[in-house]
Amino acid sequence: MKINSSEISALIKKQIEDFSHKVESDDVGTVITVGDGVALVYGLDKAMLGELVLFPHDIYGMVMNLEEENVGCVLLGSDSEIKEGDLVKRTKSVVEVPTGDALLGRVVNALGQPLDGLGEVKSKTSRPIEVIAPGVMYRKSVDTPLQTGIKAIDGMIPIGRGQRELIIGDRQTGKTAIAIDTIINQKHENVNCIYVAIGQKNSTVASIVDKLKKSGAMDYTVVVSATASELAPLLYIAPYSGMAMAEEWLNQGKDVLIVFDDLSKHAVAYRALSLLLKRPSGREAYPGDVFYLHSRLLERACKLDDEHGGGSITALPIIETQAGDISAYIPTNVISITDGQIFLMSDLFNAGQRPAIDSGLSVSRVGSAAQIKAMKQVANSLKIELASYRELQAFSQFGSDLDKETKEVLNHGQILMEVLKQNQYDTYPVDRQVIELFAAKHRFLENLSIENVKPTLTKLYEYISASHSEVIKEIKEKKALSDELTEKLKGIIKEFMESL
Repeated sequence: MKINSSEISALIKKQIEDFSHKVESDDVGTVITVGDGVALVYGLDKAMLGELVLFPHDIYGMVMNLEEENVGCVLLGSDSEIKEGDLVKRTKSVVEVPTGDALLGRVVNALGQPLDGLGEVKSKTSRPIEVIAPGVMYRKSVDTPLQTGIKAIDGMIPIGRGQRELIIGDRQTGKTAIAIDTIINQKHENVNCIYVAIGQKNSTVASIVDKLKKSGAMDYTVVVSATASELAPLLYIAPYSGMAMAEEWLNQGKDVLIVFDDLSKHAVAYRALSLLLKRPSGREAYPGDVFYLHSRLLERACKLDDEHGGGSITALPIIETQAGDISAYIPTNVISITDGQIFLMSDLFNAGQRPAIDSGLSVSRVGSAAQIKAMKQVANSLKIELASYRELQAFSQFGSDLDKETKEVLNHGQILMEVLKQNQYDTYPVDRQVIELFAAKHRFLENLSIENVKPTLTKLYEYISASHSEVIKEIKEKKALSDELTEKLKGIIKEFMESL
């Protein structure tokens, strides 16, 4: 049997025409280049943004760039064994993390895998790390306080459930201390907490976990750790993973507190990825979408209305400044996204004022809506009195002869500053805060020497707890100071001060 050459060529042409390589290029690709934790892949025509893709040696990557000629992926593992020409497969799912109560008390990485040696996380649910924030119609205004246990914050810069309050300041000024104290203070407040460590040292995260365990706070806390030694993609996804874990409880109608420590390092990790993916850099080498990086994260913190369960996510992002410069690129971005900021000053910290909160630059845009009425009554003049004190303090350095009125303002200001001092890990219940600020507001402490202010306040609270417990009970139950209670409290404090 003789085969004609023209028949063979026609047959081959037909086979070529019929052969569809669509499956190949849709779901499988090949590595073009790899290095620095970033791989460019040819193919993967139908890959989604944020999709997980599988590289050889069971290493996963995440799709971050969708270009005409290739797909840019960041690797969630070592790139040392991946080489040019390796096959990459789609998983057809985006990055998800385990969620639910099984995570409480655990230390996990950015993918929700355990780091604490306590076995696997037996979670029945999982959520994608990136979701669209609840719309305005699903939300309600913030109306419930989230007590931090810190007088200076609960009195002057109150935080409400569902608020986003930025903690900002130079390194080593006590930013993390405020966040950890707030977590510790949620012990009997029925609030689940998530602490996301981004770019911290392993030893720092270990000491925080140890402190949370000792204070019994790990029972209701999850620690998501993406330390400085880990890959930039894990640092990049860590805050989104933490927020996904929080949203599971939000949808169950629960209250959640989430701390991002810190978003400066998160922006730096994202900048590293963006530059490796050849995205055009703009101001300070950050890509143009760096605002969207944090806005789409923090917009997910909210207070849902009762129709949608009434849950809340309160976010405390932390930003580190350089030499107190809050006008830098990333600080101004996050200030414009959040509902206020707690600004910590190195000068105050070094002068022994702890927490080192600058009451002038710190603000809560939710304001007294996030305070109980009793706290409003005792703290309403606090900021103005401190502002007057700071203004006169600056002038008094130049003049030696001060009139009686100026001396009184300066003395009262010094006493207020002393009243607002508080030790780390020593949070106060709201009734104690109200009593101490009440004593300061009504000038019962004016004749004390500065070093006796704190010991006297401690004794006063102990005295009222022991001999007039009905006062504390009424503050806790009614959350307001009636005229009758105000007069009674004045009489008790006067009697106590005279007995000293």
